[in-house]
Amino acid sequence: MTDDTEQTPFASPVMAGDEIATLLSTLERNRRTFAWKCGNLDADGLRATTAASTMTLGGLLKHLALVEADWFAAKLCGEPLGPPWDGVDWDADPDWEWRTAADDRPEELYALWHAAVARSRALVAAALATGGADQPARFTWPDGRTPNLRRVLADMIEEYARHTGHADLLRESVDGLVGESPPRP
Repeated sequence: MTDDTEQTPFASPVMAGDEIATLLSTLERNRRTFAWKCGNLDADGLRATTAASTMTLGGLLKHLALVEADWFAAKLCGEPLGPPWDGVDWDADPDWEWRTAADDRPEELYALWHAAVARSRALVAAALATGGADQPARFTWPDGRTPNLRRVLADMIEEYARHTGHADLLRESVDGLVGESPPRP
């Protein structure tokens, strides 16, 4: 994986768009920055840790691929998570994605994340076409609340923002790469 500009053309976040355009462009900016932080690394770079944490960039890639599948496929659309997630005993191994990322080749981790993002983009586009931002997800919290697509997008932005902060520290420790996003073409 090179930086994510090969997968998503660089574009500035929407500055005066409607709510959905703003949410989607913010999510894409976070995805693009995360991909840039994880890009162009070999297995050692993806397995590197820093400080007392066991977190790795490879683990982050695999975790965010799972989060994409969980929020957009399973929770929003009611679809199965799909492979490799559907073969995991999550009760026995709740940190499976973090633990097993060290065993995956870089190409596998990058492909898994890119496929999850592509699937999510398609699911969000379909959801927007059929129900808009108010469309409820296909799951309900134990307290009876059901988030709508707007809430799911906001939660994904938060998830990426938090983990891109982790990726900042990890990537700087690997090769000194710092910054907010890939350079503009």
